[in-house]
Amino acid sequence: MEEFGVFGVFGINGPPQKLLSAHGSCRASVAIPASVHQVVLFSSGHWGERICVNAELNDADRFPITIGKLTPYNKCLSWEQWEEETWTNGVTLTITLEGGDLSKAEPERILAVKEYTPKDIADPLAPRELNKRKRGRTSEDADGDSKVAKTGEEEEEENTCPNGAQEKTTPVGKVKGQGKSSKRLFGGRAGASNVNGAALLISPSARWGQTLCPIDAQTAILIGGQGARMQFCKDPMWKLCTEDMSWMAAETLAEGPTPETRIGHTATFDPDSKRIFVFGGSKNRKWFNDVHILDTQTWRWSMVEAQGKVPPLAYHSCSMFRGELFVLGGVFPRPNPEPDGCSDSLYIFDPQLSIWYQPIVTGDKPSPRSGHSACVIQQRYIYVFGGWDTPVCYNDMYMLDLGLMEFSAVKTTGKAPSPRSWHGSAVLSDTKFLIHGGYNGNNALSDAFIFDIETHSWTEAALPQLSVPRAGHSIIAMETGSLHGFQEEGKSCRKTLLVFGGGDNEGNFYSDLTTVAVKELLDAL
Repeated sequence: MEEFGVFGVFGINGPPQKLLSAHGSCRASVAIPASVHQVVLFSSGHWGERICVNAELNDADRFPITIGKLTPYNKCLSWEQWEEETWTNGVTLTITLEGGDLSKAEPERILAVKEYTPKDIADPLAPRELNKRKRGRTSEDADGDSKVAKTGEEEEEENTCPNGAQEKTTPVGKVKGQGKSSKRLFGGRAGASNVNGAALLISPSARWGQTLCPIDAQTAILIGGQGARMQFCKDPMWKLCTEDMSWMAAETLAEGPTPETRIGHTATFDPDSKRIFVFGGSKNRKWFNDVHILDTQTWRWSMVEAQGKVPPLAYHSCSMFRGELFVLGGVFPRPNPEPDGCSDSLYIFDPQLSIWYQPIVTGDKPSPRSGHSACVIQQRYIYVFGGWDTPVCYNDMYMLDLGLMEFSAVKTTGKAPSPRSWHGSAVLSDTKFLIHGGYNGNNALSDAFIFDIETHSWTEAALPQLSVPRAGHSIIAMETGSLHGFQEEGKSCRKTLLVFGGGDNEGNFYSDLTTVAVKELLDAL
């Protein structure tokens, strides 16, 4: 019987090399010369209970270039060398076998390996990395339409993520207002170790561009994100228990094909079907328009083969209304040498028919933008705020009447938030929603504002718990049960803001979790 093993293919003509064995070495490092244009890692044999394989591709300075994980549901990894990546001095692949009873490994099959030539890899029509695209300044014509004016050396980066050019260390994650944070690992206890005695992550790594999606009063799901030096997180999925604010790594908990790690995507929960819909996003030169569904009752992923057309989008907004996804705006790729563009279109996905369509919308709709926010109020209106289309950053407000399918510009009073994108937003009540932080094109922000749809007025809110500037963070408002060990008299739950992660545009990324009682926030207005 063939035992479980992990194999690697390096280069185009090289044979597979056995790197790890369930009954042999549990850790291996392989030096990869600069001439290799692709690395493929795959498994052979039956996966024992709770086995997983962590993989890191490191440069000459031992800093991760890319990272990944083999699991029973993701049995093959592939990395390609791109012209902007630093493989010129060679790299090192380090893999570690972790998990439960490795002695139960049984034969299965070897996964197919596809080989690529350098010509395939250098396809000029491949999607570009969002964070490294540049775009000329825009100007408005007499009709108010934006036009791109190429400015040579004065071009600015389009939709550059906060902290993208910096390389600073990240703070350790804690739950603010909770004392010491309570943490879990793969359903185990804090402080668990792998088979080699090395400590594993017991809370999410620092990141921005992720999603945090509540599914009930006790649970929220964290998906995706990107950390220091624009590296995608190797711990892309976590489950948050709001009863004690503990984290559980959840990547191996769900069966089925998991979505590829990404940023700028959306994750939207449908309370009727108990499913999370993950749409879009980007990863380096890859742009996504796929729909992945996580059934939170069976804990199984599935990928939708949808009809209709929707472009690859990142940093869009996605709202759930009557069981359908309303996707607005976002940035999309264009072939070289054109700059990437922002969308002003509205697309709707019908999960029952697995079809995308564009509705007929009237009125004054928002200009093209990405990094904006959208809040569904009273199950009748979607309020859209802010965003940007380089180099213009917005602080305008639009409302979509979902009954009439009509957009209108909202004239507001009071001190409005300054122009920003990648801010956090959350619905506080039937008439109010919150805007916090964001990025104005130069700096990350820390201020907070509450909008009242009845008076169309802005009010600045004091949030001392969130005084650190951040953008690309997640804010959700959910009915939590017995948070902080007590509950209001006569009530079984209370509405709470939960804020996670983000970056400050100075090289710092965060993994902290902050809680704010919504009632206290509204009472202070």
